[in-house]
Amino acid sequence: MANQLSGKDILEKNFKTGMRGYNQEEVDEYLDVIIQDYEYFQEEMNRLQQENERLRKQSDHTRIRPSTSNHQVNYDILKRLSNLEKAVFGKKYEE
Repeated sequence: MANQLSGKDILEKNFKTGMRGYNQEEVDEYLDVIIQDYEYFQEEMNRLQQENERLRKQSDHTRIRPSTSNHQVNYDILKRLSNLEKAVFGKKYEE
């Protein structure tokens, strides 16, 4: 979803006034606060997008290697299989 407004758009927005309209100074003060927040969030989004891109590039250069060897993995699987067979077949399997 793209931004529909910029801080400048909010600043330059003119509202029509009616007989019993809002206090124009109060509306302007509130819009000033909205503009500040909007610009802060836009800067924060840009910063996070840049950090995301930097981390993505960094992860492309750094690959995580498996910490255990293939032999260790095979041993763990065999041990688990043995325990499973003992649980399923009970003492008949051990004899």
